[in-house]
Amino acid sequence: MWPRMGAARGQAVAAAVCLVLGIGLIGGAVTGSWLAGDSGEAGQRTGFAAGRSLWHSVPVDRLFPPTVQGRGAGPGEADRTWTRIAVAPDSGCKGAFDPLLRKVLAPVGCERLLRATYTDATQSHVTTVGLLFTKADPAAMTSLARRFDRERLDRRTDLMPLPYAAKGTAAEDFGKGQRAAWAISVLTDAPVVVYAVSGWADGRTVDTPQPAADALESAATAAPAQSGLGHEAQGLADRLERGLRETVDNDDATPDRERAS
Repeated sequence: MWPRMGAARGQAVAAAVCLVLGIGLIGGAVTGSWLAGDSGEAGQRTGFAAGRSLWHSVPVDRLFPPTVQGRGAGPGEADRTWTRIAVAPDSGCKGAFDPLLRKVLAPVGCERLLRATYTDATQSHVTTVGLLFTKADPAAMTSLARRFDRERLDRRTDLMPLPYAAKGTAAEDFGKGQRAAWAISVLTDAPVVVYAVSGWADGRTVDTPQPAADALESAATAAPAQSGLGHEAQGLADRLERGLRETVDNDDATPDRERAS
């Protein structure tokens, strides 16, 4: 009888020891994860925070390169090259958007707005690109992105961005009536809204603007699609968005951003 009770007691002690060791190993692994900072969610929060300061910590030539190469970005996967012809002084958002678009973007706020205008190699097209740095947290940016997707807000002609028409450049006649194609992207991994709007450099008006996503369809026959203006807007927006993400990931921003006058 006594030996059997002793064996039972020994098994209970062994089980308790295993339980303690198991809890310790699990706790140690979790603590190690926190200390190492290898949580994907933590990395996303860090990247989001880094993106918030890019407007004043990164040189303008990195956010808006003087020349942008668009390999396969044109109709029929033709290569494109865009040259920057103007950079707007960084500013707030007052007067920078039509009233309805300003209302849609209001929930995420406006920390700073950066804009630049490019022309293609033939100087027949002009495209304004914008980076709206918001005051929002990840949840607010995700909510806005979902709304854009759910309500297809990026395809509504009453929500087109405004161009930046710099005097003395090929874009000086690029006004509201000259907007032909556009693209808007609400990022969720950075507090930024990226957009682009394109038109002809000769100042001609456009009766039926077309969202870039529609203009890129193979069956699209409207003037913005046939002329490649949808490719201009989407191509530039995509490449500047990609460059923005690379800058956040590299986290090597320089302290003094060049200011455009």
